[in-house]
Amino acid sequence: MKTGKPIIGLAGGIGSGKSTIASILSDLGAGVISSDKLNHEELNTPEVVDCLRRWWGERVITPNGRADRDAIRGIVTDDQQARRQLEKLVHPRIIRRQNDLIANYLVDPNISAIVLDVPLLYEVGLVDKCDCVIYVEADAEVRLARVSRDRDWTAEDLKRLEKSQLSLATKRKNADYIVVNNSDITSLRREVEDVFSRILSGS
Repeated sequence: MKTGKPIIGLAGGIGSGKSTIASILSDLGAGVISSDKLNHEELNTPEVVDCLRRWWGERVITPNGRADRDAIRGIVTDDQQARRQLEKLVHPRIIRRQNDLIANYLVDPNISAIVLDVPLLYEVGLVDKCDCVIYVEADAEVRLARVSRDRDWTAEDLKRLEKSQLSLATKRKNADYIVVNNSDITSLRREVEDVFSRILSGS
């Protein structure tokens, strides 16, 4: 264990339900650090909004002056240079926030473990901070149904985003635990409880 409490990384395909597993782990006493939440907060800081406006104009700013995540995603998905530009701006800010939260959770007696809910856990090297990784598995049709419902994505949208990431097979192979999230929340909760218990016991 790298710290006094286990740091657990979550990995899986888009729409696999990592945030659902993170929520269950939070209920069980883990401190969850959501990269999406931090990214959303950092994108909407005045200095980042100003920078995005200078780069890409009003098309990436909503009428109420916030960052338009869908418009930004449309730009960086097809433009590697734009993606690197955005990452260089936002990632250091997110890492600082993550480190602060980890430090706070380590000294919080009510927190038994720390969960990194990070979509690109392997791609950005955060897996190196983790004591173990839980891979969240879900069938392709289930994942597509979720992103279609929640994000209004098409099958092509999902395929394009996943092609820009490490393969699911590689993520699965490198994980320490696997949970299946296809439908039944009751079964999923029992599965997560079992894995969390094993992690805390060091088995």
